[in-house]
Amino acid sequence: MIWNAPNILTVLRLVLIPLFIVAYHLPYKNANILAAVLFIIAAITDWLDGYLARRLGQHSHFGAFLDPVADKLMVAAALVMLVADPEIYGAVYDGRLFAIVVVVIVGREITVSALREWMAEYGKRSRVAVSFVGKVKTTAQMLAIPFLLWREDLLGLPVLHIGEVLLYVAGGLTLWSMLVYLRIAWADLLHPDRAAADRAQGRP
Repeated sequence: MIWNAPNILTVLRLVLIPLFIVAYHLPYKNANILAAVLFIIAAITDWLDGYLARRLGQHSHFGAFLDPVADKLMVAAALVMLVADPEIYGAVYDGRLFAIVVVVIVGREITVSALREWMAEYGKRSRVAVSFVGKVKTTAQMLAIPFLLWREDLLGLPVLHIGEVLLYVAGGLTLWSMLVYLRIAWADLLHPDRAAADRAQGRP
């Protein structure tokens, strides 16, 4: 069944992406706060759809495809929107470093997605499944982005700079996790004929 609860939440997350982008650019004082709230709701659906899929046993091929797509689109859209905002670019500690980290994060997602697709052709996708470091990286991103969207100081805390530091942490974890995945797949990348032979013989 395609339209189960986890998949509906994933589609809702996709719908929220243009909504928080539009909200962020509304000509109102608290538009950025509305965008942050919408992003937080989207991030909660990310956790909730995975929980429900496990709890209710409602896994599906459609959900396995759409869930990571929704996650990557949500993060990439928010980061590109933030790095293009001159107010954010000028308010962070180092605008150039901020832009570089955004490029690293988005570039890593493209690289690892391509790597997983390539490994899947040889029946070895499980070797580059999401690791613990990857999960921590995702958590750091999901925490950093609402802080950056909110950007106003709260209870005396420098919300924007907290988000910036969290994003730099996510950037470091991004590079680390990408190197881990590449290291695992390196032998197969160098010797695709060997990977094909392993697949033909049913070896992982």
